[in-house]
Amino acid sequence: SKRAQLMEVLKKEVRAMLIAAKAGLTPEQLEEQYVAMVCKPLPLRDLGFQSTLELVAQMPEVVRICSSKTGALILKAIADDSTKGIAKLVANQKVKTRKASKKTATKANAAFPTKNSKNPQSFQTLSARTPVLPAEVKAELQDLLSSSPLLLGDFDRAFLRRFGRAFQYRQYGFLSMFEVLRSMSDSIAVEQTKAGSLLVLRKYLVNNIEQEEVPQASAAEMPPVEPTCETESSFQAALLRDSEPQAADLGDHLKQVSMERILRVLLALVFCVLMSLEAWNCFEQLSPTPEIPPDAVQDKSLCSLPPLKRRCLVGVIVEFVVSPSQFYIHICSTEASYKLQDLMFEMRHVYSHKVASDKYIMPEWAVRPGQLCCVMVSKWWYRVIIHRVINDQEVEVFCADYGHLQIVQKSWLRFLKWHYSKLPAQAIPCSLAWVKPVEGTWSSAAILLFKHLCHVKELVGIVDEYVNGVLYLFLCDTSTKEDVYFHSVLSDMGYADVCGENIPSQEFEELNPSALYVQPSGTEGNAEVVEADLRLQQESRDADSETATSKLDGAEL
Repeated sequence: SKRAQLMEVLKKEVRAMLIAAKAGLTPEQLEEQYVAMVCKPLPLRDLGFQSTLELVAQMPEVVRICSSKTGALILKAIADDSTKGIAKLVANQKVKTRKASKKTATKANAAFPTKNSKNPQSFQTLSARTPVLPAEVKAELQDLLSSSPLLLGDFDRAFLRRFGRAFQYRQYGFLSMFEVLRSMSDSIAVEQTKAGSLLVLRKYLVNNIEQEEVPQASAAEMPPVEPTCETESSFQAALLRDSEPQAADLGDHLKQVSMERILRVLLALVFCVLMSLEAWNCFEQLSPTPEIPPDAVQDKSLCSLPPLKRRCLVGVIVEFVVSPSQFYIHICSTEASYKLQDLMFEMRHVYSHKVASDKYIMPEWAVRPGQLCCVMVSKWWYRVIIHRVINDQEVEVFCADYGHLQIVQKSWLRFLKWHYSKLPAQAIPCSLAWVKPVEGTWSSAAILLFKHLCHVKELVGIVDEYVNGVLYLFLCDTSTKEDVYFHSVLSDMGYADVCGENIPSQEFEELNPSALYVQPSGTEGNAEVVEADLRLQQESRDADSETATSKLDGAEL
């Protein structure tokens, strides 16, 4: 329902505002900051609430209600899995203040003005001392938004990912994120969308407007070619001469026009038409045809990530699941994951410009199975390989960085720029080690349970071996008090038999797009960008490897 969607968006925005406020916010401060960000009050009536406290009371997973020493209510954020890292950084980060202004800052925080404030003097004191962001911080914000607009709820994570630290506006003297955006209103605009508040670089808006205003000339709008033959002018003169009456009586004039003259005029007309057609054909032949950019990928494949060592431990995230015998993972490698995120931001920035994007439109002959290219889905661009052509409008593509097949429009496809093909394909085809389905094929209940175990969390993978290019590994959830091994859970629930060996995946034998379209590591000479990072990660977990090995070899199975 619309109310449920609105509530979900509101939860994200409230969490983002409260996480950025290390000391929390009062209900009045939250109301004011929300108005400043969204340009309208909290939608209390739309959601059926009478007050802000009543609203946050219905967000127990988002907001913790505390009381200060003075008895005032303070709202603090409850971080979820995706924001725990940011919250930890915010909690540990110290606010830099000048020694001389410590007392002033303390008084200013205590006397924070709200819309119900009855102390205009304190408001004047605060507003008279408008803080200013350092030039380097302004540059960072502009750089962050230069690639693409950003939702307010995603701002903290994006800033942390790009610059390696949390954005702390209080250390620059600001009391809310609203003041930060207001101080940069000349370069950053806040727009309202269905997904929430969108931060947009004004330069980005101007560029989009300019692109929309540039008229696109087409062949149909081009002026007709003017024939250069002299017969046209003579023909027009003949028509003029023949159209002038030589006597008052029109009938007598027509009698004077001989059949020979009419034929001569008609021949001149036919000749001019033929010359015009010939001139137009010459123009079409001389017109430049669209050329494929020299950096467009035409006959290149992505390479895979380098293989992992047997029995090593590695952090993984399961990206796409067909069954416990067929799923795709991402390695939780800082270097590799950041490179993929940066690549997607850059691709969105480049291909979102119409002029640049049109240069990489794929002609019909290039839309063929096995072609490496990119496609736009929900305003993001993904590296894909064409798997099959369905009809004149649609193709099925394999997303090499996430592991799934998807049907897309041909018009969404573009040639991939050469340097976007250097990063290895990030999705690794996997099967759960040492298990097989009890009934011969995995039941719907078993698949659902496996998806639930893997859902949006970082897991520990214990590498067993590779079989026909598929990685067989054990998965373990270490976020609970006791480690949870997925093969044991499936066995205990009666969905799987632990067989002590790896049976080739029937699903991957029927179709393994990675084996079809992705080259093994080293064949393309560009896998070294992640080798060092993976090696460091493996070495960092060697201390735990022996423990995991003993568990797997012992009673755990």
